[in-house]
Amino acid sequence: MSIFDTDLEQGAHNSVALTPLSLIARTAHVYPDAVAIRYGDQTTSWGETFDRCLRLADGLRRAGVGKNDTVAVLAPNTPAAVEVAFGVPGCGAVLNMINTRLDPEAVAFILDHGEAKVFMVDAGLAEVARAALAIASVKPLVIDIEDAQVGAVPGVGSQTYNGLIATGDASAGFTLPGDEWDAISLNYTSGTTGNPKGVVYHHRGAYLNALGNGLEWALPRHPVYLWTLPLFHCNGWCFPWTLAAYAGENICLRAPEGSAILDAIDRHSVTHMSGAPIVLNMVTTEAEGRGHHFAEPLRMTTAGAAPPAAVLARAAAIGFDVTHVYGLTEVYGPAAVCAWKPEWDALPAAEQSRIKARQGVNYAVLEEMSVRNPDTLALVPRDGVTMGEIMFRGNLVMKGYLKNAQASKQAFAGGHFHSGDLAVWHEDGYVEIKDRSKDIIISGGENISSIEVEGALYQHPAVGAAAVVAAPDEKWGETPWAFVELAAGAEVTALELIEHCRGLLAHFKCPRHVVFGELPKTSTGKIQKFELREVAREG
Repeated sequence: MSIFDTDLEQGAHNSVALTPLSLIARTAHVYPDAVAIRYGDQTTSWGETFDRCLRLADGLRRAGVGKNDTVAVLAPNTPAAVEVAFGVPGCGAVLNMINTRLDPEAVAFILDHGEAKVFMVDAGLAEVARAALAIASVKPLVIDIEDAQVGAVPGVGSQTYNGLIATGDASAGFTLPGDEWDAISLNYTSGTTGNPKGVVYHHRGAYLNALGNGLEWALPRHPVYLWTLPLFHCNGWCFPWTLAAYAGENICLRAPEGSAILDAIDRHSVTHMSGAPIVLNMVTTEAEGRGHHFAEPLRMTTAGAAPPAAVLARAAAIGFDVTHVYGLTEVYGPAAVCAWKPEWDALPAAEQSRIKARQGVNYAVLEEMSVRNPDTLALVPRDGVTMGEIMFRGNLVMKGYLKNAQASKQAFAGGHFHSGDLAVWHEDGYVEIKDRSKDIIISGGENISSIEVEGALYQHPAVGAAAVVAAPDEKWGETPWAFVELAAGAEVTALELIEHCRGLLAHFKCPRHVVFGELPKTSTGKIQKFELREVAREG
């Protein structure tokens, strides 16, 4: 036996399960009077928020909720959506935030699949919840989340959210995990093909990614964070727990859109926000329309799709300082970052934007992100040309898919999580996505990256949003079709856009057809390409 194993014992005195619940406890102790949540004219301190979360946890316990019970929540970005990130796991239960844009059938599927014991419903979503409950097999305890911004509406549940909190005793404390690998939350994938899969997170991963967000973003103490990213998306990329660690302000918006976001930024002196590139584009367009420029740099993390270099350049011009992060639901949201190097500051703006569009390198709290041959698992050369699949390994990888051992086994084949994203590895070790495996276009035997074609389209000033998909072609097998949403007040013809692309790309990569109109999007701002592929197939 080693000298380092003799008389050195592991116990409660020197080994505690990692959990983000410890982060709010510490901040409430050190900064009890610091602002935790702002919502309209409502302001709550960290001391008050911690007290509400403790009483929520105990209220749930008194209602019979305990370890590994699922508590489903259907709510937009409101104070309650922040509080449940602590109060639900604080009683040992598993938090299931549900996409607020889903139809009743999809909500019912999630309630049944996750075996929801409690269902908390925002007043503004009562109609969808009522219809879902009529379809679902489970019969959960239903709690109505009141909201003065919605007003009085017929309730769905047997009691109210604030009423539940009133039944709890803050002195009872949180039920902390006995094992940091215990489940903390259940998040469902988008389910664009068949039913969505339930992704299970553990306390350790949530804790590490919460701190990883702050580390990679170099967060200061007391950041002012505007919730434009849905809190149901990967638990808000773990930012509710990050903001607790940094004693930050949660600025909540029920229904964020360009004008409301810009107003909130000015009203609350927002310093940080997150969202998909389409959100960045939306706010940038609104600011340009107002002739608005941020007095201080507004820092934003963006992910969900590769941000077009043209959008990054426009955003930088009005004062955005954008950090490109990358991840998936299965890795707690962002797990990689295009870590910026000081020497890049001297590069021309266009070159900086091109580099910033890369997905980059793994978070410091993630063991490995690599690009591998999906068949052999061999690492691809770092030549910026050879494509492989992005894979992950480490503590930010999910426990697995709920009730789907086969899908978990397939996702973890060879000891790595397979992302399904195709990328190249540059000489400096930075990863750059070329496409989703299902989105690559194979025309005449040549691979065409839809992302590359979209990037060219975004360089045209008339393009507000763009998506490129494969359309069947008798001669070439597949050819690119472009779907374009024009910027406000802009006009351009399909031929003009095709000629624009020909000036930037090899001709075989250019769209053969351009369809104008509003693009279908998810609630997180991702363009729903599966719908566009159907249009192209029927074309």
